[in-house]
Amino acid sequence: MTRKTFVSAAAPVIALGLLGLTVAACAQKGVEAPTETGVCYHVVLAEDGKSAPQINVVARNQPQIEFCAARLEEMRLRFLRLGGNNRDMIGAYQGQFIFIDRGGVKFGKTLTGQRFFALTRTGDGRLAIPGAIQREIDGRPVAVAP
Repeated sequence: MTRKTFVSAAAPVIALGLLGLTVAACAQKGVEAPTETGVCYHVVLAEDGKSAPQINVVARNQPQIEFCAARLEEMRLRFLRLGGNNRDMIGAYQGQFIFIDRGGVKFGKTLTGQRFFALTRTGDGRLAIPGAIQREIDGRPVAVAP
């Protein structure tokens, strides 16, 4: 008893096409944050979403990523005082991206991946370490979580 299998003439072409797409997807790298030590950057994403982002130096000799976030927050507030309307900002420091928005500051390794919550906003809009904000409940101080 023999078994016949029919292979479509298009099957090798489809397989080759899928292999090509897989290789292209693996070879394509996302935007990486600059890794220069102690340099804080402002990242401006292209409006079309296809061009490479513009990366500008904001400050040098920044000892920690939190200091870079503070420089970016100063810049964001200065732009708002001058009449700007962009309330969100993206920066970079030593291979990590910094995301500043109305909720606070988050860090991430990529522009589109997971983000680590780092600083929260106080009631008056300043940035603080989560858990450092205290309020009283029934006469006892309690740390406020984000």
